[in-house]
Amino acid sequence: MVVPVTLDPPSPEGFYAINNPFLVNGPKGFLEAMTLEDESYIRFDLPGVPPDGVTVYLDPPNKAVCILADAPKEHKYDSSHRNYDGTRLRPKLNIRGINTKIPCTCCEFFSGFTSHMADGVLRLILTKHHTSTPRPPCISFLGGPDGQHTYGTAQSHHDFPHGTDPNDPNLTGPILIPHICVAEGSQMPYESKRLQNGGLYVRVDMPGVPSDNFTVSVTNGRVKVTGEAPALSDDSAGRFYSGDVAILSTPVDLPVRKIKTIAKNGVIRLVIPPL
Repeated sequence: MVVPVTLDPPSPEGFYAINNPFLVNGPKGFLEAMTLEDESYIRFDLPGVPPDGVTVYLDPPNKAVCILADAPKEHKYDSSHRNYDGTRLRPKLNIRGINTKIPCTCCEFFSGFTSHMADGVLRLILTKHHTSTPRPPCISFLGGPDGQHTYGTAQSHHDFPHGTDPNDPNLTGPILIPHICVAEGSQMPYESKRLQNGGLYVRVDMPGVPSDNFTVSVTNGRVKVTGEAPALSDDSAGRFYSGDVAILSTPVDLPVRKIKTIAKNGVIRLVIPPL
């Protein structure tokens, strides 16, 4: 028999990152944003979304950047597809499927953008159109774990608006938080299903990890997955994921070749056979 793992904190300090129990190093949080010279950079995790599954466009009347994304059901054992829809978020980062409204007090509006969607991560570079009155560059987002909305003024490449700092200590703790923008489908980075034959199906989100950067191993009856996500564009750093995803009923070393592995769009899926 194969059983799923219990997602308990690995240490008394809690999870390294409360948005993903398998993240052990690198930037935390679903969202990372920073202000560049005349641009703003956003890294947003959308695990399971293919490169052609996201649409980004500007909404000048509402001064919004609109992002629509859908992660299809890739395997018959997936509970469902996932739709990323943030209408439940508070105003100022009001996302409508995802419709991200990013007001900026120093700019008339974002004049353009470039986007790149790969391995379950959307990266945006937004170009600002400034008013005639020079002001420090700024960008505002919904607050982080405390749920407060705060305008952040970034003076340099290394400053982050409130709620978007990937090194924020509030992003470490004992409780896992669901993805803030999943309206349909699983909000959590781990999903499991026991199969009738005694095997187990698991889905693990590791956004940013290319399909060839996943490793599966079995030692003493514990199935472990690791993945390395390189830093791209203006990411503050790369990310490394690692952790047990299933436990065999006996402490044996099951040959990895017997585990069916599907790695795609920042998500790895395993079909683990019974012993």
